Parts: sequence; C-alpha cells; structure tokens
Amino acid sequence: MRAVQVTEFGGPEVLTPVELPDPVAGPGEVLIDVERIGVNYADTHQAENSYLAPSKLPLVPGGEVVGRTQEGRRVVALLNGGGGYAEKAVAPEATTFPVPDGIDDLTALSMLVQGTTAWVLLRRNAHLAEGESVVVHAAAGGVGTVAVQLAKAWGAGRVIATASSDEKRALALELGADVAIDSRAEDMTEALLDANGRRVDIVLDMVGGTTTDQSIAALAPFGRLAFYGMAGRENPKPVELRNVLGHSTTISGMWLPHVFRLPGNVFGTALNELFDLVLAGKLKAIPGGEYALSDARGAHEALRSRRTVGKLLLDPAK
Repeated sequence: MRAVQVTEFGGPEVLTPVELPDPVAGPGEVLIDVERIGVNYADTHQAENSYLAPSKLPLVPGGEVVGRTQEGRRVVALLNGGGGYAEKAVAPEATTFPVPDGIDDLTALSMLVQGTTAWVLLRRNAHLAEGESVVVHAAAGGVGTVAVQLAKAWGAGRVIATASSDEKRALALELGADVAIDSRAEDMTEALLDANGRRVDIVLDMVGGTTTDQSIAALAPFGRLAFYGMAGRENPKPVELRNVLGHSTTISGMWLPHVFRLPGNVFGTALNELFDLVLAGKLKAIPGGEYALSDARGAHEALRSRRTVGKLLLDPAK
C-alpha cells in the first residue's frame, strides 16, 4: 500500500512517501480501506517527537481516518499510535464509529477530533453557563470553527474570536462570533477587555506563550481557561498559585485520549450529539483544503504556518 513514513524526527521535510505492506487487524481491531485522512496539529508534533505520547521510529503518522471496513461499513476511526497516512489502516473497534447517512467525509473527520475537542472543552473543562462570555483563540481553525458555533448554540452571552487575518476574522463572524479581534494584538489582555466591555468568563486556548499569559490576566473572578494545545510552540509562564487564589481562577488542560477514561461513553455521546447538530443544520464543518497523500509535507507546512482554516484532509488515492 501507499503510505507516508517518518524515519527520522523533524519538520515537514521528514514526511516521505513509501510503499509498505498492508496492515493486519488483530483481535478487537478493524481493517479500514481509507477514503480520507484527517490532518491535525498533533501529527506535526508526532513527526518531531514533541507530542505528549512519545513517538517511535519508523512511524506512519496520522490518528484519524474515514473509510470502509472489509464488511462494507462506512466508519470514522481514531487510531492507536498512528498509521493514518496510508491507503489502509487498522483501528481499535472501541474507537471506530459508524458514520450516519448525510454526513460527508469532511464532516465526519471534523467532528471526530476537532468537534469532540470543542464539545469537551465547553462542557467538561469550562462548564459553560448560559450568558457567559467565551473567548475562542485560533477561531478559524479546526477546533475554533466548531467551538464558536457550539458556544452560540449553547447560549453563550458573547463569543469573542481571535484570528490573524481579515479573512479568518470574517469567517469567525459568519459562524456566529459577536466580535473578532486580531490574534497578533500587542496586549491581548487589553484587547479582550475592550472586546467584552469587562473581564471574560471562559477562554479556549491552543496557542501558548504570551497569548496564554495575557488571556489568564483577562479572566473575571471564577473565570476558566481551558488549555488544549501549543501551536505557537512556546510555553506560557509558570502559574503562581497565589494569583489563582487571588482571582478565583481555574486553569485546566485537556488531552482528548483521556476522555476515553471517563465513566460512561462520553466520547460517543459527544460525537453523536455533534452529528445530530449537523443533520439539523445547526453546525457545519469548514473545509481547510485537501492534499494528496504524496503531498503530506505540504499539508504540514500549511498547518504549521497557521495560514489554514477549518479541517485539512489527505486523499490516499493521490
């Protein structure tokens, strides 16, 4: 089968098209003929071995695919440790989900990781209450585009989007944000306070560095910042507990694999709710571009440059 392999850690340049033997499904696993592959920021960290879960060489990156099982079922699946950048992939049965009629490949993959991430951030980390203000950083990205829509659908009082270009800010407004500000603002604290007219209740942050530091400073008493990525590849400053106490601040992190450790089928519940919202016309996936599998490097370059919007896909047939 055609695949993309990494034999040394690094940036997009280490993604190499190769021919590999077809994978074989073991007990409790499903072999999938891949029709589309989802591209995530986590894949870029996996390729350079900077992800939360250490990578081992050689590896085929990619954690999510949509396609058909050997029995013909159309499914979307989370993979265990990679293997997605290929024409065939093996996924655990427990993280393989049926795709309802009316849900296309783009939407299935958008909701599988980005959608469920936004759902968990708002429901479990931030505990969004009706009328609260929500800041969505990187609002034109995969998680951001879903989070803006969900926050509005679930009764947020004011949704403040940040993005780096006029086009991205316009997209955030189209999706329901009340205001969109430049993510490159010199003083993000002041920009958020100006945008909301007061301190903010919730911040969803996957940028890191100064953006995180200044967002924490903009939180209202009992405000919550949910941290789920570090696209800027810069660590925030250490948080002093006396400041957390002094402002009644909650700072939480979220890594999607941990959701599967929660009692009950939280992930499946989130995914089904997201699909229902899509089918009801209340939520939509935003295409970010489709690349040939052989050009996975180009997809990573675009993603790391932060010039993309929505969801990026790879086509294994090209």
